[in-house]
Amino acid sequence: MDLKGRVAVVTGGAGHIGSAMADALAELGASIVVLDLSQDACSAAAERIHNIYEVETLALAADLTQDTGISQQVSDRFGRLDILVNCAALVGTSELKGWAVPFSQQRIDTWKLALDVNLTAPFALVQSCAELMARSGHGSVINIGSTYGMVGPDLRLYQGTDMGNPAGYAASKGGIIQITRWLATALAPDVRVNAISPGGVWRDQPEDFHKEYVARTPMGRMAAEEDLKGAVAYLASDLSAYVTGHNLVVDGGWTVW
Repeated sequence: MDLKGRVAVVTGGAGHIGSAMADALAELGASIVVLDLSQDACSAAAERIHNIYEVETLALAADLTQDTGISQQVSDRFGRLDILVNCAALVGTSELKGWAVPFSQQRIDTWKLALDVNLTAPFALVQSCAELMARSGHGSVINIGSTYGMVGPDLRLYQGTDMGNPAGYAASKGGIIQITRWLATALAPDVRVNAISPGGVWRDQPEDFHKEYVARTPMGRMAAEEDLKGAVAYLASDLSAYVTGHNLVVDGGWTVW
């Protein structure tokens, strides 16, 4: 598996999961564009990747809910774009008002922001990058979904904790899985579009939650970022050249019950 000569944009590339995705692609030789909100965080992540993997990197700070001209910036620097990983998202632990709270307290403005960041922004970015990716001959879009875009939450897991499960997160992740299917048909055969749906990732959650989650997971543990690297490497490379419209679930068996 070799991605030398290819260019990958990873949104949310300065975050935990985004960093793992970028590392996986850089390890295979791809040039990496780290895209996130903070220029300092992007620059630090890009420098780390360059130093470890000796690949070209570019740090781009952008608000993905706005038109940022990302495709043109990538084209100007590299002349091509092969891989786009849509990892940036508002997640269940985001500290927003009216977000990770009981349903009666969830706010419509926060719901709309989640849809903007988690669903509309990936749609717009794919739309703006589609032509450049089609020219590469290896175009691969990888959207990051979630098991909560596939199944409803068991809210008993959250009892006794200050954690929550926002409706906007589930709706946006369900939408990203469906837009993956739609885009797979619209952009074929020049660009493949797939999704990865992780299960719960260990983030020092409360012990009660952790214990219950692990007990309901066939693999007997929560996910680590390392567990996602093989999935993104596969979908980004020519090993998956005949795979499009697929949702690759990496959840330790959580959704098989």
